[in-house]
Amino acid sequence: MKIYTKTGDNGETGLYGGERVPKDAPRVRAYGSVDELNAALGMVRAQLGDSDLDSQLGSIQNALFDVGADLATPASSSYRKNISPIDEADVTHLETLIDRFDAELSPLQNFILPGGDPAAAAAHLARTVARRAERDVISLAAQEEVNTHLRTYLNRLSDLLFVFARLINMRQGVSETRWHVKGRERMI
Repeated sequence: MKIYTKTGDNGETGLYGGERVPKDAPRVRAYGSVDELNAALGMVRAQLGDSDLDSQLGSIQNALFDVGADLATPASSSYRKNISPIDEADVTHLETLIDRFDAELSPLQNFILPGGDPAAAAAHLARTVARRAERDVISLAAQEEVNTHLRTYLNRLSDLLFVFARLINMRQGVSETRWHVKGRERMI
């Protein structure tokens, strides 16, 4: 099988089930952002020397394929029976991870700048992609029916990635850089 199909050369793509839509349709934009998020997590993992966090991120990457399949399958499609949609248990799992890993960190006293260890900086970037994916899902939901758990899942995932970025820096002995405005430190 060839990697190129030429079916998208006119600016359309196929949803799961065969429906053709413009490549800039809100649904395609949403699952495209999720795909970008998944690739960003791959960048984090490629730089990460922490097997515990790597394992967690690998599981999340798999879940993001479920998110993408959910978004690529309209609510009215008979193909929905073939997907595994994100549900409340998936959201709760992320909350459990946030609580578990945040317990290792000192409480934030100041706003911090994204950066530090390369894997932490990549986690901060992935966090911003997760926020964009969340916004894209919200935009889609304003026009079409969408799994209500997706928005919450992406929101919690961005929170988890923030915690992971801080944790990676801490575990690597890299200090967080505090945000300063005109010579003053910004307190939370």
